[in-house]
Amino acid sequence: MLRVRLGPDHPPVDEDFRIRFPGSLLALEVQQRCFHLSPLGAAAAKVAMSNFDSSAYLPYEKLQSNLNVVKKRLNRPLTLSEKVLYSHIDEPTTQDIERGTSYLRLRPDRVAMQDATAQMAMLQFISSGLPKVAVPSTIHCDHLIEAQVRQTFQVGGEKDLARAKSLNEEVYNFLSTAGAKYGVGFWKPGSGIIHQILLENYIFPGLLMVGTDSHTVNGGGLGGVCIGVGGADAVDVMADIPWELKCPQVIGVKLTGSLKGWTSPKDIILKVADILTVKGGTGAIIEYFGPGVDSISCTGMATICNMGAEIGATTSLFPYNSRMRDYLNCTTRGYVAKEADKVAESLLTADAGAKYDKVIELDLDKLEPHINGPFTPDLAHPISKVGQTAKEKGWPLDIKVGDCTNSSYEDMGRCASIVKQAMKHGIKSKIPFNVTPGSEQIRATIERDGIAQTLRDFGGTVLANACGPCIGQWDRKDVKKGEKNTIVTSYNRNFTGRNDANPATHCFVTSPELVTALSLAGTLNFDPTKDKLKGSDVVFRQGIPAPFGDELPAQGFDPGEDTYDAPPADGSKVSVVVDPNSQRLQLLKPFDPWDGKDLTDLTILIKVKGKCTTDHISAAGPWLKYRGHLDNISNNMFIGAVNAENGEMNKVKNQVTGEWGPVPDVARSYKAKGIRWVAIGDENYGEGSSREHAALEPRHLGGRAIIVKSFARIHETNLKKQGMLPLTFNNPADYDKIQPSDRISLLGLKDLAPGKLVKFAARYSLKESVKVASKEASEYR
Repeated sequence: MLRVRLGPDHPPVDEDFRIRFPGSLLALEVQQRCFHLSPLGAAAAKVAMSNFDSSAYLPYEKLQSNLNVVKKRLNRPLTLSEKVLYSHIDEPTTQDIERGTSYLRLRPDRVAMQDATAQMAMLQFISSGLPKVAVPSTIHCDHLIEAQVRQTFQVGGEKDLARAKSLNEEVYNFLSTAGAKYGVGFWKPGSGIIHQILLENYIFPGLLMVGTDSHTVNGGGLGGVCIGVGGADAVDVMADIPWELKCPQVIGVKLTGSLKGWTSPKDIILKVADILTVKGGTGAIIEYFGPGVDSISCTGMATICNMGAEIGATTSLFPYNSRMRDYLNCTTRGYVAKEADKVAESLLTADAGAKYDKVIELDLDKLEPHINGPFTPDLAHPISKVGQTAKEKGWPLDIKVGDCTNSSYEDMGRCASIVKQAMKHGIKSKIPFNVTPGSEQIRATIERDGIAQTLRDFGGTVLANACGPCIGQWDRKDVKKGEKNTIVTSYNRNFTGRNDANPATHCFVTSPELVTALSLAGTLNFDPTKDKLKGSDVVFRQGIPAPFGDELPAQGFDPGEDTYDAPPADGSKVSVVVDPNSQRLQLLKPFDPWDGKDLTDLTILIKVKGKCTTDHISAAGPWLKYRGHLDNISNNMFIGAVNAENGEMNKVKNQVTGEWGPVPDVARSYKAKGIRWVAIGDENYGEGSSREHAALEPRHLGGRAIIVKSFARIHETNLKKQGMLPLTFNNPADYDKIQPSDRISLLGLKDLAPGKLVKFAARYSLKESVKVASKEASEYR
């Protein structure tokens, strides 16, 4: 065993190793992981984009050049979001640039895909016939691991991981071979949550990245513009096609004061969600600035950006600062920090006098710890008031489960500090307390530093390094479906049935610190900042002392087990096999092209009432196993949506037979008869995940249009990509005029253009042969 230093920009690493010199790149190949250093010699001017991208380089020179062109054209101060986006424009000399109006043609630096969405993305890429992806791309296996066998920290979720590898062998083999053939890096099951892996290894300040997960926005904590997209958008980027994005507005959040005491980074975004609501960020980037920014760690900034998806934002972003530099150095990317320092003012910071479309100001000195929910992530309560509110609303006070994720090293350390104080007085968790390490690197590091042992002594349990209950991958056994109960998590989403498929579960989202404190009390009616806590006696008379934890490990990170497979230089001979009889994977066939005619006499499949997220349209949980098989997963279409006609889920009237049945069954019946259909929706339709299955399934089962009061950004784009017309009511009140038995005609489609009204006509028709006078024609965008 030798102790070596990976150049002046890298912390020490203890590993068996050997030195090799591939071309102009000096690399240290360790037994568990391969770290690539900055290029030397002839390539001295080029710096690798990451430790895993030896032939892809930081694009700062090109970005700066593009930005100079754009700034000269616009002749005004730019926000940070604008600098990063506009510097990635494909044609900076001619591109129309108007916030909220024009469509930008962009060249992202990389693509990231999680295993559930990567299946459809790679199937689409295979259909393109291209031999290799055009930009650095990675697949991350984190979604298909179900939390079933709860283990102690000592075991480390190994049984759940082993079970997932066995159940999903066909899918993992497909993804790994497809990655090898087409030049995509593959992070194996157990690596960790995609967003944490990206932050630790790939995100850099000024990056533009698209990812097939709505929480790709996590990367804004390290200064990258990282945007969640559907698989078809990712394929465009991998196929070297400019990626289109409506030029976003910019909402500024000015932070003053500083974080202290029980207030955490999570409380910032919980409060912003309270202010903006779940749709207040739609069509905008949330840009944080002000003196309060420097009081937040890099991983804390990532936590804030991560939950920005819950307010509908295109993404969220922080300016480059010393906290990011420290994180880059600690994750063996000091060479990136050196280059970022050179463009910090010109590229990675907003110009003085830059104008925002809206500004929110938060004084961190006055911000109280928050807990949001149930059933929606924007229903905010200060911790001092949530107990009383729960009593008034009839929400269950007793907490059944506490779950922590967003698990950076700092999060784990702060939770451990609470636990240590409690255990001095013999107090342990009163409820099941689960922790999900964000990555294999975090797991290995907290094990080495004794944090894992502290949580183990507390009674904590660990799930595999994966998404688990946050996305519904939870085989929960402690309550029956329909049983009213409360859980408290540090996840981001808490839609009805999201975590455990139980619509009666009241899920509240908060910080890891509050999850830990509430686990000590076992009730929502507890404020750890001031309330008494009893053990055998009253041990904390005026609240629990505030948590604390190191921002970064003093000894550096332990990478843990090697979980990465790099693609070969030439993957042309790798075989990718999809069994035609598979129930998990299915090669795609092109949808029927539009015939150029208006869409007339469309049947209404369902008129959705109230919130309709992508979970309602295409449920996750047990359905994740069919994400690579379009026909099979289409059997979950709209099963969680509430039918406005009867107030029930997954029960609609077949307008041909008059019989009632499950939504997918009725849609299949229409498709078999050649009957085209539409769905009618409410506000912020398609909120939540980036999953394009919520657009693919309606198209596959005969849908032609979705008409709603308003859309969430990603879902509207996904519908367009799959040939579904996403239309919004010009007058939202017209939603109430539509009856489920109406027939819909969409007219003048040959003149369809962005922002142009589409003629709409509706008529009553109980049977296909019945002809009645049309209602007065209405117009919809």
